[in-house]
Order: sequence, then C-alpha cells, then structure tokens
Amino acid sequence: MKVVAQIKEPVNQEMELFETKFREAMSSKVALLNRITYYIVNRKGKQMRPMFVFLTAKMLSNGQVNERTYRGASVIELIHTATLVHDDVVDESSKRRGFFSINALWKNKIAVLVGDYLLSKGLLLSIDNGDFDLLKIISVAVREMSEGELLQIEKARRLDITEDVYYEIIRQKTATLIAACCSLGACSVKPDSEDVEVFREFGELCGMAFQIKDDLFDYGEEKIGKPTGIDIKEQKMTLPLIYTLNNCSKSEKRWLINSVKNHNKDKKRVKEVIAFVKKAGGLDYAVQKMLEFKERALKILEGYPESDYRSSLELMVNYVVDRKK
Repeated sequence: MKVVAQIKEPVNQEMELFETKFREAMSSKVALLNRITYYIVNRKGKQMRPMFVFLTAKMLSNGQVNERTYRGASVIELIHTATLVHDDVVDESSKRRGFFSINALWKNKIAVLVGDYLLSKGLLLSIDNGDFDLLKIISVAVREMSEGELLQIEKARRLDITEDVYYEIIRQKTATLIAACCSLGACSVKPDSEDVEVFREFGELCGMAFQIKDDLFDYGEEKIGKPTGIDIKEQKMTLPLIYTLNNCSKSEKRWLINSVKNHNKDKKRVKEVIAFVKKAGGLDYAVQKMLEFKERALKILEGYPESDYRSSLELMVNYVVDRKK
C-alpha cells in the first residue's frame, strides 16, 4: 500500500463524507462560480490538511468525530484553496499540480474574486454554526500567512535574511496552516483543553520540516533528478543558501549575492551556485535542521496512547521528510 493510502486508512470513511460536505460548502447560485469550483474540486491534491484534522480529532477522542470536525476540515480546505488561487495570481503561475490554474483559464480578476469567495465561504461556515473558537484559529492562520508572504517579499529585495528570519517566514507562510489543521482537529472534539495548543505546536513543527524539504528539492537533493534552481531564479533565500552565506569568505559571499541578484537567469551561473552550496555543506545543514523539527514533532506524539490514529500521524511526519516530490 502506498504511504498516503496507509496514512489515510483510519480516516477513510470520514474523508469520503468530507468530500460531499466540502462540495456542498463550495456551492453557489452563480453558474460561473460553480463551474470554477467544480474544476477545483476535481483536481484536488493528496488532501493532507483535512487528514491532519481528522487524525488529530480521532486520536484525542477514541476514534470519534463530530460535525464540528467536518466543519473544521471544510474551513481549512476552503481557506487553503483560496490561498492557492491567490498565490497563482501573485506568482503569475499558469499551472497548478499539472493542470491549468484558475487565472490561466479565467484571468486574474476572476481568480482573485474566486479566492475571496472561498475565503468568505470558509469564515461564514464557522460563523453560521457558532464555531467561534474554530474561527479564531483559522483567522490567525490567514493573518500570519499574509504577513509571511509580505515579509519574504520585503527581505528578498535586500537578500539579508538571517536564519531566524527565515524560520519566521516559513513558520508564517507554511507551518501556520498545518498548525491550524491540528489545533482545529483538537478543538473540534476537546475545546478549551491543553491539547489544542499542544497540537498547534505539533502541526507547526511538521510544517517547518515540510518547507525545509521543499527547499531541498530546489537542489535536486532527492530522486526528482536534476536540480531546478527555481528558488535561486526567484531570489528566494532558503536555508541551504542562508547557511552558506553565513559560513563562507567575504569574497565568496559577494560572488554568491551578486549571482543571486544579477545572474539568476544565467543557467550556468545558477548551476555553479548550486554546486557551491552543496560543497559548503548547506544541504547537509538543512537536512539536519529538518530532522530536528521532525524529531520534536514525533516526541509530542509519544505523550499520547498508541492507536491507529497516532501511528498514521507518525507516518505523516515521516512522510513529510521522506517524500520524493
């Protein structure tokens, strides 16, 4: 059995019912909107985020979930989808998971409005059902994601990112949404319990490891073959590069910054940067940090009784760092 199917197994029934509820949550009286949301739903990814919600909830309540759990999963997926639609506009991407993006098919104006619609649908789903505790968790995540994106843009202009600032960017941009999934799962079955904060931290640690893994793919470190160098072309400061900049001579640092700033479209130069970062130990350092986040996440799970749900969450944490794409 594939790893993702294995992770999903203890929540298969919930995920099936969730699909139906999620489609309902997206529906509208506007035909154009329904056409676009139908397109989105049929091109879904692995749906890791709802899985985090259900696995956390079931682990904390002896395998039980309730309507709040389903709403929490729907809200997170609506918000996540909204951010992806908006990201594609910001990044001017024409593809998403191998399919045309919304902005490529329906233009930017419609894509922005669809993103806004999904965002409001998510917030209203919580408000209409009085889930104000869930609403607070998700609203904090939306604020942090926006701040993280803007912080990254601000820092990319100057290329002066320290390791601490990098962690803050990925915490806000990526980890905060996974943290919200896990705390929503906990809050749906055990509101006002310590578990809500414990699982927020668990999700955040998973998210940090997830993003560092993504950064490593840019260097072709895994089985995806050739290094892509996309982050370098986009002047994104990732952990391997930050470590290298902080641990090389002044002249090497000047060459690196000049390469990223002024020669990032030069394929030969980008290859040289990738080779230099590898040689300087930038990849090894990033792998080490990623594994530290993973271990801290697994340590949190050790504090809970063994169950199929805990095993799936452990599998999920390992999958985050072992995945090949």
